[in-house]
Formats: sequence, structure tokens, C-alpha cells
Amino acid sequence: MASIREQFEMPSKTRTWSLALIIAGAVALVLGFITKGMSSDEHEKALFWGTLMYNSIYFTLICNASMFFICATTLAMGGWQMAFRRIPEAISTMVKIFGPITFVILIYIVFIDHNHQIYHWLSDEAKTDPILKGKLGFLNPTFFIVWTTLAIGLWILLGMRMRKLSSECDEGPMDNEQGKSFIWRNTVTASLFIVWFALTVASTVPWLWLMSIDAHWYSTMYSWYTFASSFVSGMSLIALWVIYLKNKGYLEYTNDEHLHDIGKFMFAFSIFWTYLWFSQYMLIWYGNISEETIYFKSRVQGAYKGIFFLNLIINFICPLLILMKRNSKRNYTLVTFMAVLIVFGHWVDFYQMVMGSVSKDEVTLGWLDFGIAALYIGLIIFFVGKELAKKPLLAKHHPFLKESIIHHT
Repeated sequence: MASIREQFEMPSKTRTWSLALIIAGAVALVLGFITKGMSSDEHEKALFWGTLMYNSIYFTLICNASMFFICATTLAMGGWQMAFRRIPEAISTMVKIFGPITFVILIYIVFIDHNHQIYHWLSDEAKTDPILKGKLGFLNPTFFIVWTTLAIGLWILLGMRMRKLSSECDEGPMDNEQGKSFIWRNTVTASLFIVWFALTVASTVPWLWLMSIDAHWYSTMYSWYTFASSFVSGMSLIALWVIYLKNKGYLEYTNDEHLHDIGKFMFAFSIFWTYLWFSQYMLIWYGNISEETIYFKSRVQGAYKGIFFLNLIINFICPLLILMKRNSKRNYTLVTFMAVLIVFGHWVDFYQMVMGSVSKDEVTLGWLDFGIAALYIGLIIFFVGKELAKKPLLAKHHPFLKESIIHHT
């Protein structure tokens, strides 16, 4: 154990790149606020806040997916991930930053933006709409903000609890009783997180934050679709950090076997996302009911047609052709390429999910969108790097570490 590089130090070049992205993103944010956010044109203001909204939601969910991965493998009594577990732990800390940012943006949209260009169910006209009147039980500002507060708050608190438990592995060897107690406490906390994750990310949060933009439309598969998109992107983000640290000479116990399994998740959930994409689209297309097809009108026949089907190429065709082979999931270059492509592809998917409803007649993807994305990416690089430097990269006293070291696929 003594010969391995346990402590990460962020290279100055990586720090410089992260700060450059943050600065570039901050400049785009300020310019966007001046040119769009302060505009007298309500549509321009909606574009600004919509851009902030989908970026904050996307990056919050993909970072939260890291804690979901930790908790899911904990409940499965899996030990194969222990060699690189500190990476998803570090990524999950971003929920403490991105969660409050998302909360503030949503607070503004719900309580301060009185023109309701994004959430039309807040307008006075909605009170006389028979369909929206039937949804007032949950589509109202009080329920929205209370549930949003609970969702983000418990993601943060339960994530902190899991990371605190993990730190016990750095204190010293555990005897049999200590090991049993440690595993039990991990299992209980992971169970709580998984249940809350199911009640939020896998159900209510996508309905409230995203699907209610089209308040007349609904899909029973929407939350699963959003979960699949954020989880496969989250696994891709983990893959990028694993490969980065391996290339820097860290993670000596992480090998091709571990990368292969991460690649399996990327491949499997790309297929799962496609299954949901097709099922949602096919059933609505086949039913041809006007209140259902309205969502796809601007996306399949309108301005977003190219982006809508580009999603299918990036998020399904490419993973299918490239990640299906065993060797490709063990190739650092191919996994890196696919991880970047998947994160980008699902970012574009979240763009069309939000902006395809906010700006139905025009694709607005441009400098502001990429600038805000750069800001979030820079923050991830900077703060995840700082978090990785706080603890040893290997939880060397974890009871399941040996299982990870001898892991074979």
C-alpha cells in the first residue's frame, strides 16, 4: 500500500484550464444577462433564463448520478468499484454547489418572473384552463418550491452522510465487528438515498422542473427518460476522471477490468435511453392524439427536427457501433471519445427538452448556451479536483477493497 500514490495534486495546467473555462463562462453569463436577461423583450428574457435552467438542471443531475451509482453498488454489496470510488464521491460534492444554483434559478422563474414565459401554468389564464385546473394540486408555486427544497436538500444531506461514512476507511483497519457496523450504516444510508432518488429524479422532479413547461402535455415515461439521460452522462463523467487520473499515474489498482465495467454502464444505459426515446415517441406517434403530439410538433416537424434526430445518432448509434465490442471498452482513447460525446449529446438533449418548448419556432443554440456549459464544466474540473486532493484516492481500509483489487470481467 505504501508505494501507491494516494494523494492527488491538481496539475497547474488543469487548474489553469478550469479557471479559463470559468472566466469564459462568467463573461458569457454577464453578457447574456445584459443583452437578454435585462431585455425589454420577454422572449429574450425567457431564452436567458431557460438557458440557465436547463444547464443547471442537467449538470446537477449528472453529478447527483455519481451518488446514485455509489448507493446502488452499496446496496448490491458490490466491491468492484472501490478502486476508484473516491472519484464518484468527489463528483457528487458538486450537488452542494449546483443544487443551490438550480434552486435560485427556479425561484426566480416561479416567483419573480411575472410574465411566466417558461411556466405558463403560473399565469392568470391558467386558472380558467380546465386541464390545468385539474393539476393545481401539484402545479402550484407552494408545492413546487417545497418539493424542490426537499429534493435538493436531501440529495445534499444524504450525499454528505455517505461521504462521511467513507472517510472512516481512512482512520485505520477495521475488525470484524467494526466492518459489519460500517457496512450496515452504509447500507441504511444508501437505502434512504435510493428511495429519495426514486421519489425525485425517477418521478416528481422531472415532472415539475421540465415536463411542466408543456403543462398540457404529459408522458408516463418522461422521468425514466430523464433519469437514463442523466445517469449515462454521469457514468461518462466518472469514466473521464478515471482515465484522467490513470494517465497522471494515479489509481494503480484501477485497471482495464474496471474501465470495462464502466464502459458497460455507458453502453447499457445508452441502449436503455434509446428504448425510452423510441417507446415514448412511437406510442405518441401511433396514437396521434392532439394533446400528446403537440410536444413533438416543433421537434419532429419544426425547427428542432435536426437536433431531435441528431440526439439519436450521438446517443444511440455511436455508442452502439463503438462500445459494443469488448476491446473498445478497454481502450482509453475510445472510452474518452465516447464519454465526451455522450455528455455532449445528452446536454443537447436537455437543450431541446427545454428550449424546444420555450422557443418553438427558432433554434437558439449559440454562444450563450456554450458559454454557460463552459462555466459548469470549469466548476466541475476545479472543485472535483480540489475535493479529490482532500482525501486519499484509495479507501484502503474498506472491507470490500480486496474484491476490487482482484476484480475480473
